[in-house]
Amino acid sequence: MIPAGTPLTSPLGLGTDGLVFGCDYNPEQWDKQVWHDDVRLMREAGVNLVAINVFGWSHIEPRRGDFHFDDLDEIIALLAANGIGVNLGTGTSSPPPWLTTLHPEILPQVGDGTTRWPGGRQAWCPSSPMFREHALALAEATALRYGQNAAVKLWHVSNELGCHNALCYCDVSAAAFRGWLERRYVSIEALNEAWGTAFWSQHYAEWAEILPPRDTLSFINPSQQLDFFRFSSDELLDYYRAEAEVIRAVSAIPVTTNFMVTAHIKTQDYWSWAPEMDVVANDHYLDHRLGVPHRELSFSADATRGLAGGRPWLLMEHSTSAVNWQPQNHAKAPGEMMRNSLTHVARGADGVCFFQWRASLRGTEKFHSALLPHSGTDSRVWREVVELGSLMHRLGELAGSVVRSDIALVFSWEAWWATDQDAHPSSELRYLEQVHLAYEGLLAIGATVDIVAPGADLSGYRLVVVPCLYLVSDADAQVITDFVAGGGHAVISFFSGIVDEHDSVRPGSYPGAFRDVAGISTEEFYPLDRAETIRLSGGATAGLWSELLHLRGAEATARYVDGPLTGMPAVTRNEYGTGVARYLATMLDPASLAEELARAASEAGASSLAPVADGIEIVRRSGTEHDYVFVINHTDAETPHPFSGHDLVSEADIAPGGTVAPGGVQIIRQTKEAS
Repeated sequence: MIPAGTPLTSPLGLGTDGLVFGCDYNPEQWDKQVWHDDVRLMREAGVNLVAINVFGWSHIEPRRGDFHFDDLDEIIALLAANGIGVNLGTGTSSPPPWLTTLHPEILPQVGDGTTRWPGGRQAWCPSSPMFREHALALAEATALRYGQNAAVKLWHVSNELGCHNALCYCDVSAAAFRGWLERRYVSIEALNEAWGTAFWSQHYAEWAEILPPRDTLSFINPSQQLDFFRFSSDELLDYYRAEAEVIRAVSAIPVTTNFMVTAHIKTQDYWSWAPEMDVVANDHYLDHRLGVPHRELSFSADATRGLAGGRPWLLMEHSTSAVNWQPQNHAKAPGEMMRNSLTHVARGADGVCFFQWRASLRGTEKFHSALLPHSGTDSRVWREVVELGSLMHRLGELAGSVVRSDIALVFSWEAWWATDQDAHPSSELRYLEQVHLAYEGLLAIGATVDIVAPGADLSGYRLVVVPCLYLVSDADAQVITDFVAGGGHAVISFFSGIVDEHDSVRPGSYPGAFRDVAGISTEEFYPLDRAETIRLSGGATAGLWSELLHLRGAEATARYVDGPLTGMPAVTRNEYGTGVARYLATMLDPASLAEELARAASEAGASSLAPVADGIEIVRRSGTEHDYVFVINHTDAETPHPFSGHDLVSEADIAPGGTVAPGGVQIIRQTKEAS
């Protein structure tokens, strides 16, 4: 967590007036006479940072080694003349047709051995030395030309690395995978032990025998799959490092790439990526395939703040309205763009940027929304963009302020990879769903949550929530045990602590690494059908999962009333050292989960800003002189709240016992003494 007294300085350092308000721009898609209109309208909208050259490779290098920077020179100069900073892409995210024609070996292969061809984007293998050679040559040429340009405020390496090509199964990737494994395990016997290759006659005698987990006729070795995910994340991170090294050799401008902390991308372990970034940046789009999309938005924002070490970060992309890649692409309702944007700011972003500036007329993203829509400036979207841009300028005083919490939620990409594999007790159990349910339960009680990695320092927290941490190392599990022993409180949910970092089941009873701190032992899992509901004592309902659990020092706070384990403990509480660990052996209904988390938070002495109505979010950012309370209303009803101060959105004072309008947002400035 961010302790009191931490210097409140924004790490963005992008030299903007106010918070960052930016966009992606693709000038190569437009005639040059449009450029001047665009920049004029950017000024009108309050845009102060523009990402360019994200997909510029074929425009800058139309033939091998033949670089053309004149157009990029012109647009950078035009933006600079109008006081707009540049977020300069290296242009390497998608290879040009000439490269894949000359070197088709750079194209990626999927698990069945078939090639994925050009015509989309990211048609390259992360392990390809030929792709890297050409991409680094472009990055170097671009960095040499613009590395000292005062208009460039940020370097943007590639784009959404791994969005489409994170997992490549070609022979080049196979060789790189073997090299990664040899460095990790040193000896082939250590690998055999870690992967459990005594099973199904999989013992390897030589490194050369190992392949990526390509499609098989049966289940694939789960430890092999887990290590392939690790390798693939590391391979893309190594590629990022290579571009960043080229840039940093000639430029002191900050370097980053855009993460995708979102519900539908899980291939990068961003806990290992974040330390490599000069600025932590994230892309996020509402996912209408989820039940309540704005809750996942809040989780993503809090997780990105966690990746930034609690310090401010940059929202690199989101949308003004509809996207183009979901089954149904919903336009945002009036005020929704403002709520989405300010939710990111509330949870630590010092800037919000959009894809894209002007809506494209051609290509796959022609129906993706933009700051300047097809309908032009006489549109609701444009008017809301101008309103938001003006507000972001006024919010400059928030820069560098931070969000503080004494509640942590442990989140692990490695546990996500391992939990969602095949041949588990239930195919219905999905890791991220359980993480989201725990997070939403904390939102429901008005808690602000820090998202932390397994093994993170928990000092300063009062409560740690551990949802479904199936895979965890002994060392990382011990951090949680020690936290409880030292007086902390923990809530641990089912299917946690089961396997070590190699996906090897811990011997003895479940929940493995957490059975001592929880004071329980589980001898067998009893998963339930998705539609099946069971009742608990105290009136709660539950589903999805149950366990034949025995008390080993803990007390049962709820038992099963019906179902296969009638009378057995379902929820437990254990005093361990000077702290308390609670264990949830089943998936509680949302209201009951919130109640259990509220009891845990209260007993731990954890803080919450205020009781909240459903659909209301309240978050506090803390600055040197002022606190800023964000009250975000996702409902269609006017809602009261207990806060007073000066609202930076309406520029009006809020008296005690104020209300927030339907669909509205308030940012209430309070002096430290009044907070």
